Amino acid sequence: MEEVLTVRRWRRYGADRLFVTQGTGARVGSVDLQSGEVVAEDPELEASLRRAAQEFLRNDVTELVVPMPPGGAALSQEDEAALRGWLGAPDEGPDEIALRRERGGTVRTRLDRLVDEDWHVLHGVPLGRQGNRVQHLLIGPAGIYTVTERHHAGQHVVVEGRVMTIDDRPVRHLRDARLEAERVQGMLLAAACAGATVRAVIVVHGELELRGPVRSEDALVVQRHDVPALFRLLPPRLGAERARAIAQVARRRATWGL
Repeated sequence: MEEVLTVRRWRRYGADRLFVTQGTGARVGSVDLQSGEVVAEDPELEASLRRAAQEFLRNDVTELVVPMPPGGAALSQEDEAALRGWLGAPDEGPDEIALRRERGGTVRTRLDRLVDEDWHVLHGVPLGRQGNRVQHLLIGPAGIYTVTERHHAGQHVVVEGRVMTIDDRPVRHLRDARLEAERVQGMLLAAACAGATVRAVIVVHGELELRGPVRSEDALVVQRHDVPALFRLLPPRLGAERARAIAQVARRRATWGL
């Protein structure tokens, strides 16, 4: 039977850590996502611990099971650099680690950084009882945004007006994102959030080329490294108090027809 490692994230009382265990339940070690400290129960398992942590940080999950690398194989040079991009190097101070962390992480973790800046971030928001979900809903001083990720690694994504192509093939991502934002807006208006307007944002994992101007009602198309800076640069529209009130409504299951 293949030996596996289980990675779980633990966030309590201001701490944020990854704990890695073997299939038997034996501890492999932990990774402190705030300080960058990597603690292996056995020095021979540190390579496996670091590999499991890197795989977890690449995915938007709360728990991940990965195969035990043969012989504790170390990370490649590229993967080790990516892991340090999130955790920071051992000799870096808090400010340097914070700067590196700002450049790393999944879209989810990047959006979560806005919570300390009067933004409210909801993940996996259900729309009705048919199983449809908004990947990320962002509510803050600069407005309300649905955020959808589209994975097209190694492909050429072109956006021109309301048309998006992937390697010269047209896709309906822009239309789908716009309709989703309109549906969210309609549900918020029905829940008494007067004047609520929702704009769609698509985060593309791939080579992105934007052609021509973007109208204010069109979906914004960006890359992962644009998040969360994009939202900090948007002009204020709601204000912190109004955003907080709308977020309270958005957290109610009844708002989404449940």
